[in-house]
Amino acid sequence: MKWTKITIETTTAATDMLSYVLDEYGVEGIEIEDKIPLSEADKKAMFIDILPELPPDDGIANISCYIDDRIDEKDLCRYIDEQLKEMSAYMQTGSGRISVGETEDKDWINNWKEFFHPFRLYDNIVIKPSWTSMADTKADDIVVHIDPGTAFGTGSHETTKLCIAALKKYIDEEGTKTVLDAGCGSGILSIIALKLGARYVYGIDIDELAVRASESNMHLNGIDKERYHFVKGDVIGDSEFAGKLAETLQYDIIVANILADVIIPLSEVIRPLMKKDAVFIASGIIDFKEMPVKRALIKNGFNIIDVAHMGEWVSIVAK
Repeated sequence: MKWTKITIETTTAATDMLSYVLDEYGVEGIEIEDKIPLSEADKKAMFIDILPELPPDDGIANISCYIDDRIDEKDLCRYIDEQLKEMSAYMQTGSGRISVGETEDKDWINNWKEFFHPFRLYDNIVIKPSWTSMADTKADDIVVHIDPGTAFGTGSHETTKLCIAALKKYIDEEGTKTVLDAGCGSGILSIIALKLGARYVYGIDIDELAVRASESNMHLNGIDKERYHFVKGDVIGDSEFAGKLAETLQYDIIVANILADVIIPLSEVIRPLMKKDAVFIASGIIDFKEMPVKRALIKNGFNIIDVAHMGEWVSIVAK
């Protein structure tokens, strides 16, 4: 479907009121672009290591909305122009320029799939997108069928590769290991852990869509439901959830492919979830956050036993 994009150049002071009047008209979603610096609360909520560099705030904002043929484009533009004139009597509304464009007719949610092809990792692991034909495989290959949907985890990112390498190293083939996948995403690490020989995997994520994607990918790989369980939960922010989790089972391996700013507080709360000789595999760590993560692990009673680098990313294994 093609969408018509309407953009209004205005001021940051007028964005709230203009958002309100668009909502009153029946516009269901808007996009605001401005140069207001991020607050500390914003930075924490974003959970990203590299923040965008913004130019100086000039007070200008662009508000965009996307409409289909159910909304009359000319009538909406007329309505916006009228509202801007009324608002200008009591606030700065800026230039009020309205521009109209058209988006491409693409399936944006699935368009990325054309770039995701089967590939091989560490000699015997083949990652195969669910919508492709089978890649060239060998008799002893571990084939992982994956459809990440909107969740993170195709196996191609350096942080995931680092986790997989650590799982290969610390999971035995006797089926004795239990694994907690903290931040399971698409479930790719859980699947690989089970295919490498783990007995049972428990996956958690703060995103319900990730939980669904993980369950769906387990089904794609034909893994017995008794060998895994996925739930939506937050072991850092929800002490009740973390407590109940610790009462249920302790794990031989905890793997967390998240970000440094999540791993640091996670290291404070996961020890009750670990068996005596358990290992904590932490990845998603940008190189300049390596030392803060190490300090946090040591402070919280861990011994660092393994560190690996790939590009600008780091994984740390601790006991």
